[in-house]
Amino acid sequence: MMRRRIVPLVLTVSVIASLALLAALGIWVYRSDREVDASESHSAITAASDGTVAILSYAPDTVAGDLANAKSKLTGDFLKYYDEFTGQFVEPSAVQKGVRNSATVVRAAVSELHPDSAKVLVFINQSTTTKDKPQPVLTASSVLVTVSKVDEKWLISSFDPTPA
Repeated sequence: MMRRRIVPLVLTVSVIASLALLAALGIWVYRSDREVDASESHSAITAASDGTVAILSYAPDTVAGDLANAKSKLTGDFLKYYDEFTGQFVEPSAVQKGVRNSATVVRAAVSELHPDSAKVLVFINQSTTTKDKPQPVLTASSVLVTVSKVDEKWLISSFDPTPA
């Protein structure tokens, strides 16, 4: 007889505890989603897209300005890496070999959004030419771009090509 009363009581307590846990998770874990709105998502996508085009587009006659423009859209360790990499490889190749690279964003979407950071998946088409090979080489790729909010402005803090 005692067992018949305990089983429904345990089940009731378990259901109430599960509902309380679900409510707590909804409040604490997903709270950051409520702190951002659609305009923030749009701003993050725009920053990631514009920055991606700037990072991947340059011409021999304007390479210094092209790279400076790209750097203005970057922050943190990625800015340091990009500055070193472009100084050692991109700028000399563009000038000496006439490398011209042009990128366009085909699509972009937010995969994570927080008040101070976002991850944006960006799909890109690129066209590359050189003095020796004036016929464009076309490639399609995607990159996971992390943008971070610095002084109320979204800047690229990470740029990770996705596997094909």
